[in-house]
Amino acid sequence: MSDAVIQIRDLKKIYQMGQTQVKALNGVSFDINKNEYIAVMGPSGSGKSTLMNMIGCLDTPTEGTYILNGNNVSELNDAELADARNREIGFVFQTFNLLPRTDCLSNVELPLIYSGVKSSERKKRAVETLEKVGLGDRLDHKPNELSGGQRQRVAIARALVNNPSILLADEPTGNLDTKTGEEIMNLFEELYRAGNTIILVTHENDIAEHARRIIRLRDGIIETDEPVENPVLANKDIVLETA
Repeated sequence: MSDAVIQIRDLKKIYQMGQTQVKALNGVSFDINKNEYIAVMGPSGSGKSTLMNMIGCLDTPTEGTYILNGNNVSELNDAELADARNREIGFVFQTFNLLPRTDCLSNVELPLIYSGVKSSERKKRAVETLEKVGLGDRLDHKPNELSGGQRQRVAIARALVNNPSILLADEPTGNLDTKTGEEIMNLFEELYRAGNTIILVTHENDIAEHARRIIRLRDGIIETDEPVENPVLANKDIVLETA
C-alpha cells in the first residue's frame, strides 16, 4: 500500500488572458509521503502559487490528476473541494488571517465549527492545540494583544486543530523579524518530528533549508526535486516566547 498523502500526475493549469493562454503549470508530477517536510520554491511566475492553490484544494487543474489521501481532488466540485480543504488541509499564511475581534480560543475553534464538532469538544481540542504551540496562557487574548510570533502560533494552532493530512504554510515567516522567524521554524521542526506532513512555500533559501526536500519550479515545470543534504535543525537556544 502506498504511503503517499499526495500523488500529482502531469498537472497543468492554463489561464485564458484575453487572446493569450498562460500555462501556469505545464505538466508537474511528484508524490509526497506521510511525515515529509517539503519546501516549494521558485521565482515570481514560476507556478509555485498556482501549485499551492492546487495542493490546498483552492483550485482545480486544467489537466492532470491530484490524488489526496486516495481521493481524486481534480474531479471535485466547489462544495466537495471546500469539504476536502477543511478536512485535509491546515493553512498557515504570511499575514496570519486571524479574526481581530475574537480571542485565541475562538480563532482556533473556527475550523471545528465548520466540521460540526460539538461545543465542549471544540473547546477541549482548541485548548490542547494552543498548549501544544506554547500559548496555553493566552486563550482569552485577542490578536492585537499578541506579538507577531504569538499570532503566527495561533494561526498554526488553528491549522492543526482538525488533525489535517497536510500543514500547508505560505511564507510563514514573511512578516516576522529574524529571531521570531527562527522561533516559528523551530515550531515547524517540532511538528515535523511529531509526525506532521509539512509543505512550506517560500522564496527564501534559508527558510527552505529547514525542510528535508526542496521542489524548485521554473516556468511551470519542476526544475529540481532534491533532498536537503544538511537541513537547518531547531536552534535550542531560542525558546518560544510566552511573555
